[in-house]
Amino acid sequence: MVIHEPVNLAMPLAKVLGETIRRNRRLPDGNDLREVLKGFGLEEICLDRGIAVFRGRTVVAMAFPRDEPLVVDVISSSGELSDALEVVAYLDRKLNAFIVEIVPANDIEYEGNIGLEPVIIDAESFELKSSPVLGHFEEEEGSPFLVIDRETYEHWKENGNTDICPICGGELAWKGERAYCLDCGYGVKVVKK
Repeated sequence: MVIHEPVNLAMPLAKVLGETIRRNRRLPDGNDLREVLKGFGLEEICLDRGIAVFRGRTVVAMAFPRDEPLVVDVISSSGELSDALEVVAYLDRKLNAFIVEIVPANDIEYEGNIGLEPVIIDAESFELKSSPVLGHFEEEEGSPFLVIDRETYEHWKENGNTDICPICGGELAWKGERAYCLDCGYGVKVVKK
């Protein structure tokens, strides 16, 4: 897995949080979240009341593991806020669903458009009620790719949105099992599980 900028951590984190909610039938607690972030290769550099800070080579993640909502701010290690993102997980009582979404941490400065559909999980059946396009990032020949599994691709295809980049909302050009965004430069690669 490659993490060069906040989106490279936010998307796989949202995926894992959604999977954890479905498996454990609850929001992850602080210990769950710490293990997930360490699993992404981040080093825990601070743990204090209500906040944990993790550092990677190119990103810093600040976790606020309260009971609800669960919030992780991901910023570039350079301190640049224009691409900072928040991963938020909570129980929406009106929808009776758990929601995991990625939002710009700074609406004024954000340069792109998060094209992601949130993870929506029914709070009773724990079935996925949305079709988020989430995965992890790899680099091939200097090009970054969002790697998604076949099941994620099939759900995405059912919605008819496969021409829209899940990262920036731009236009995708497909060539076989790969797509290239004409706007943000990221690619999407479909792999077998």
